Amino acid sequence: MTSQTRPPVTPVRASGTAADRTSGVRRHSPTGRAVTYVLLVVALLVTLLPFAWMVLGSFKTQAELTADPNGFLPDAPTFANYRQWLVDLDIGRFFGNTLLVAVVTVAGNLVFCSMVGYALAKMEFAGKRVLLALVLGMLMIPSTVTFIPLFVTVSRLGLVNSYGGLILPFLANAIGVFLMRQFMSDIPDSLIEAARIDGAGEFRIFSRIVLPLCGPALATLAILTFLFSWNNFLWPLVVAQNEDRFTLPVAISLYSTGQNASNYGLLLAGAVLVVTPIVLLFLALQRYFIQGIASTGIK
Repeated sequence: MTSQTRPPVTPVRASGTAADRTSGVRRHSPTGRAVTYVLLVVALLVTLLPFAWMVLGSFKTQAELTADPNGFLPDAPTFANYRQWLVDLDIGRFFGNTLLVAVVTVAGNLVFCSMVGYALAKMEFAGKRVLLALVLGMLMIPSTVTFIPLFVTVSRLGLVNSYGGLILPFLANAIGVFLMRQFMSDIPDSLIEAARIDGAGEFRIFSRIVLPLCGPALATLAILTFLFSWNNFLWPLVVAQNEDRFTLPVAISLYSTGQNASNYGLLLAGAVLVVTPIVLLFLALQRYFIQGIASTGIK
């Protein structure tokens, strides 16, 4: 038996350079990247321009704002507008009302929306699909449609001009239920089934296993709910009947508008006081907010 010798294998060289082999990867030229950065900076400046005008305008007098509404820098900066809010008008009372309503509303949404979202995502019961369809239907109904029926209900319950009337109608909302349901649907069912096999009840599974995994979704829901409650104007304007229950948006609207003209400096200073807590909250929780929005598929 004769052995056959194989011809020597000639190594095949990769054709082209490394740059050619990576030509399929899209690369940006330094010029294109610089243009992108310039456009982003311009867009950022355009976005921040109204806020900068608002902050600088809050340090102007009414006469200066009336004489030159388009002016940017104040000629003689003054804290009179802020002094009037903090001292004369006792804005601390309105701030406390707004903070109380917002915090309780956020707490209620975190509890109730997460409970309903867990039931829709991980539990099987009769009418589950009907309930989910109702939640999705509520997302399509404008809040103005239910405004009058909601006010009639609150009025008949005797909750007008009370914290209950300001808080109870908003302790749960459809967008919060949908957000929590979408996030909890991605939690592996094997974790829940293992806990059930070990004898854990549904409430223990919900509180000890599911909720600790929902940090981004809870932070997103907290920011959205706090933002809505803090800036809510029409409902507190109707329900709150006296100054003891006024929230910040209502107080700013009523006290900065006179019979003949509006005090724009006072209005701008009040707007700065309203916006500042929202900005600080978003800066503190922006990482969780972005992660929660991305993980639930909401654009």
